[in-house]
Amino acid sequence: MPESNDRREQRIAKLAYLRQMGIDPYPPRVHYTHTAAEALAAFEQTAEGEQVNVEVAGRLMTERGMGKSTFAHIADGSGRIQIYLRQDYLGEEAYERFRKGVDVGDFISVSGHLFRTRTGEITVEVKSFQFLSKALLPLPEKWHGLTDVETRYRQRYLDLIANEKARWIFATRTRLVSAVRRFLDGRGFLEVETPILQPIYGGAAARPFVTHHNALNRTLYLRIADELYLKRLIVGGFDRVYEIGHNFRNEGISTTHNPEFTVIEVYQAYADYNDIMRLVEECYSTVAREVLGSSIITYQGHEINLTPPWRRVTMRQAILEQSGVDIEEYTDYDSLWAAAAARGVKLSKQPTWGKLVEKLFEETAEPTLIQPTFILDYPVEISPLAKRKPDAPHLVERFEFFIGAMECGNAFTELNDPLDQRERFLAQGRAAEGGDDEAHPMDEDYVTAMEHGMPPTGGLGFGIDRMVMLMTDQASIREVILFPQLRS
Repeated sequence: MPESNDRREQRIAKLAYLRQMGIDPYPPRVHYTHTAAEALAAFEQTAEGEQVNVEVAGRLMTERGMGKSTFAHIADGSGRIQIYLRQDYLGEEAYERFRKGVDVGDFISVSGHLFRTRTGEITVEVKSFQFLSKALLPLPEKWHGLTDVETRYRQRYLDLIANEKARWIFATRTRLVSAVRRFLDGRGFLEVETPILQPIYGGAAARPFVTHHNALNRTLYLRIADELYLKRLIVGGFDRVYEIGHNFRNEGISTTHNPEFTVIEVYQAYADYNDIMRLVEECYSTVAREVLGSSIITYQGHEINLTPPWRRVTMRQAILEQSGVDIEEYTDYDSLWAAAAARGVKLSKQPTWGKLVEKLFEETAEPTLIQPTFILDYPVEISPLAKRKPDAPHLVERFEFFIGAMECGNAFTELNDPLDQRERFLAQGRAAEGGDDEAHPMDEDYVTAMEHGMPPTGGLGFGIDRMVMLMTDQASIREVILFPQLRS
C-alpha cells in the first residue's frame, strides 16, 4: 500500500505539471475519426502508397521509450493500436510533455498517419496528441495477467482492463441475450415487463428478500419469479409472452447461485411441456450456432452437442439407472428412505416423499447428466403450479433440463384448473406451517384470474447466467455476472 501511495503521489505531481503547462488533464470533449479497429481496417483497405490520416483515442496500455522516440499502444473498446512518437516529427516541446506527463493507464488521443513497421505492425506516426484523462492509480502489476480472483470480482473494472477473456465473456453474454430475443420474436412471442416489487411473492420454491413501502405502509417482496404475472397475461389474451429480467432469492452463494440473477420466462398458450421441450432445444442450438458458430460446445473438458433432439428420460428412470431404487415401488416416505439407505445412498431428512425423491435424484442422477437431457415427470408435492399427469396423478407434467451436470431450466404443462390450484396453495400453506420456509404462499388474485379461464399453456424458465456459463466454458457464475454478490 505505501508503494501504491507513492506512485499515486507521483502521478498527482505530473497532474500539477500539466496544469502548470496550461493543459487541462480532463478536457470536456474529444474529437476522433476512427476507432482502433477502424483505423487498422482503413489501412488494410487503402492502396499501397496512399497515406491514411487518423485520429484515435484510448487508454495507454504500454510504453517503450528509446531516447528521442517512443513506441506505445493505446486501446479502446474495439481493440488496440500501436503509436509511434518521434521528437523530430512531434516537436521537442510536445515530446517532452508526453515523456514527463503521460503514464500507462492515462487516456489520450493522437492524430497522425498510418504506416507499417519493419515487424509488420500497423502504427500511427503521431503528429499531435491530447491528454484526455489522467489516471491517478496505476494499472495492476503485469496488467495483462491479473489473476487474483477476489480483485477480479470486487474490482471488475480492473479485470476488464487486464483480461481480454473477461471482456469476451461479457460481450458474448450480450450477444447471447440478443440472439434469444431474436429467436422468440421470430416465433411470435411478445416481450413484456412485470413487477419486481410484489405484494405476494410466488412462482418458485425460494425465500424472498423483504422490503417496506413507506407511502403505502405495506410489506413488499423482490420477486423470486415472473411466473404468476406472466400467466395472468395468458388469461388476458396474450398467447405468447416472455420476459428477461432479474429475480432475487434469499439463498446461499455458490458457483451456480447468486442471490440476484437473470432469468427468462416464456409462456405459450395451447401448448404443453412437449412443445416447450422442442422450443428449448431449438433455442439453445440456434443461439449457439448464431453466436459461437457451432451447436457443439466444450464445457469443463466435455464436448457437448446441443443439436436436437435431446435425450428425454423420466425422473423415475434416471433414479433407477443410477441408484437401483424404483420410486414407484416405494410410495411412502419411510420405505423410500430405507430403500435408498440399503443401497448406500445417504440422504438428509426431507419434509415430504416428493422432496425425498428430488433429493435422491440430485444425489445420484444429476451429476451424470453431461449431454443435454430433459428429466420428466416430477412429484406433485414439489410442483404446485404444474398440471398432473392424467395416468399418474401423483406426478406432474414437468421437466427440468440439464447440461454439463448443471440444472439449466424448469418447465411445466401449466396447471389451469383453479380448484386444483387453490388446493395446492392450501397444501403449501400447511407445509409452511410445518417449517418449510420455501413453501409457496397463497395468491388469491392469481386464483381469481384462473377462475376467469386460462387456456392450456406450456411455460418455461431458464437462467441466462447458466446459459452463458455453458457457452463460454465457465465453472463459476461469478465469471459471467459483472458485479456478483460477495462475502464481506
